[in-house]
Amino acid sequence: MQDISNALKIYEGALNTSQIYQEYEREVRERNFGAFCVFTGIVRDEFGIEGLSFEIYRPLLERWFMAWNEKAMKINAYIFMAHSIGDVKNGSSSFMAALISSQRKSALSLYEAFIEDFKHNAPIWKYDLIDGKKHYAQARSNPLKGSGLLA
Repeated sequence: MQDISNALKIYEGALNTSQIYQEYEREVRERNFGAFCVFTGIVRDEFGIEGLSFEIYRPLLERWFMAWNEKAMKINAYIFMAHSIGDVKNGSSSFMAALISSQRKSALSLYEAFIEDFKHNAPIWKYDLIDGKKHYAQARSNPLKGSGLLA
């Protein structure tokens, strides 16, 4: 099982994508892998926002992330992920993921599914920053499986 302390990192504010990329690339070299697929999410200037603010429930995120890494390890691949908490201004990165494997086929087979599942099921809450205040971005959010009020 992969040690998630190195594979999943949470940063306050915008990500230093250059530094994180170098860390991921070092993992690829140390494992003598040939495939290195990186995805970087950038906060866009849309809907009149100044940026986004993020909250994370870490125990659920770790469980979600480990489930993905268990899938990846079955095909000799690994996933690394970095995400922001707090405020991230437009034009900065809040999310970065690397899928690595010895051959490209394994990493590429996970790439889109992982990123789409992240978008819909990772326990990360997004708020719009407008006039320096946080507003829940409900219209662009997805309910988590199993969440909600008990009947």
